[in-house]
Amino acid sequence: MPDAKVYRNFIGGEWVESVTRKTFENRNPADTRELLGHFQASNEEDVKRAVEAAAEAYKRWRLVPAPKRGEILYRVGQILVKSKEDWARQMTQEMGKILKETRGDIQEAIDMSYYMAGEGRRQFGVTTPSELPNKFMMSVRMPMGVSALITPWNFPMAIPSWKMMPALVCGNTVVFKPASYTPLSAYNLVKACEEAGVPKGVVNLVTGSGRGVGLPLMKSDAVKVVSFTGSTEVGRAVSEACAPTFKRSNMEMGGKNAQMVMDDARIDLAVEGALWGGFGTTGQRCTATSRVIVHKKVMKEFLDKFMARAKALKIGNGLNPSVEMGPLVCEDQLNTVMKYVEIGKKEAKLLCGGSPLKSGDFAHGYFHEPTIFAEVDPHATIAQEEIFGPVVSVIPCDSLEQAIQMNNDTIYGLSSSIYTQDVNRAFQAMRDAYTGIFYVNSSTIGAEVHLPFGGTNHTGNGHRESGTAALDVFSEWKAIYVDFSGKLQKAQIDDVTW
Repeated sequence: MPDAKVYRNFIGGEWVESVTRKTFENRNPADTRELLGHFQASNEEDVKRAVEAAAEAYKRWRLVPAPKRGEILYRVGQILVKSKEDWARQMTQEMGKILKETRGDIQEAIDMSYYMAGEGRRQFGVTTPSELPNKFMMSVRMPMGVSALITPWNFPMAIPSWKMMPALVCGNTVVFKPASYTPLSAYNLVKACEEAGVPKGVVNLVTGSGRGVGLPLMKSDAVKVVSFTGSTEVGRAVSEACAPTFKRSNMEMGGKNAQMVMDDARIDLAVEGALWGGFGTTGQRCTATSRVIVHKKVMKEFLDKFMARAKALKIGNGLNPSVEMGPLVCEDQLNTVMKYVEIGKKEAKLLCGGSPLKSGDFAHGYFHEPTIFAEVDPHATIAQEEIFGPVVSVIPCDSLEQAIQMNNDTIYGLSSSIYTQDVNRAFQAMRDAYTGIFYVNSSTIGAEVHLPFGGTNHTGNGHRESGTAALDVFSEWKAIYVDFSGKLQKAQIDDVTW
């Protein structure tokens, strides 16, 4: 398609070409013959210009009252509502997941915009009594400066909104580097910010590779905080790049999430949860249900129903409303899934799936069958390593205690769930599962924007996204003391008698 649109970077309030004068293609993973556009293949000089623009804009933006910043974010949400259907279709075209899910992706950005708009009036600190007379004490939040946002392709508008909206409402400016597989959704989000009246330089978009854009962005001395979502391997490199200057980094990384199914569970409900958690977004979620730990007493019933439902899933182009699972995002991701399936065949029993789909309607896309392995050892490769595809390992257990131990026995700790009708079991699992997110009688996916999102162990580095916890990533606390006694008072030293 020689007439495909060329999209530009957004720096200092202007849409500009990269200094490299080079672009990269954005193609539909369901049909790679469809070219969606050309995007800037940027480099370190582009990053430098964007950071400089953000640093200059910060001088003014930090002084805009937080409620006014919130009003702008509210307008961003309104624009997303207006454009939701068109931008959802474009998102399906560029990353593959079905239209119902891309609508949900944009809805999450809408929800986050509205939620953080309210935080413009709720950035509460504390006031507290002093130990000394005629002295006032309080704490307030203050912005940090330029924030670097490095985001993945699986939620190309939702995850950027988790970072951008709290950063902006706290008074920071941002330089946004989206994943190269989904730059169009990033472009649409930034266009919404522009239309909403975000001042020039406050939001900047630079597209390109991790090496060309991501690395110089996180190493820039002018960048004060880096918020990254992606693999644990890349997250380790981000942490190392930020460490020399003690730059704050917020990282959300991998997961190997388990759904525990007890012998008293409603099996049909548990099957629906495993199906949605394992094959929603073609398994390309950090919260995907890649493990299902099932009590041996109900294993046969669960497997029979789970396998039947997985085999019946309709696969295809996500724009088709009858399709239930789309393609992998790219050839590399498809090859990764195929590699792990071959490993799984040597480690466990293949129940269904196990093959890529390459003929007929699938000939020009990156499709793979929903795949289930049974009789999986909890320490098997497919039960320990993140696959990020439509592959689910079913692991037998004898008790709740063993299920919880298996749930916790990975290097990750993002999300987990339990299916049971016993409230005591549910509360025990809630207490003992060492994950940042936990569900009862629901899948391991489906977080909402007003609770913290993040995980333990190698999933994260202690910070959280979403909810008010996100404000802590993008702000610093300042303790303020006002002494109106008219004399020098010394805390912990003066002994005031009454």
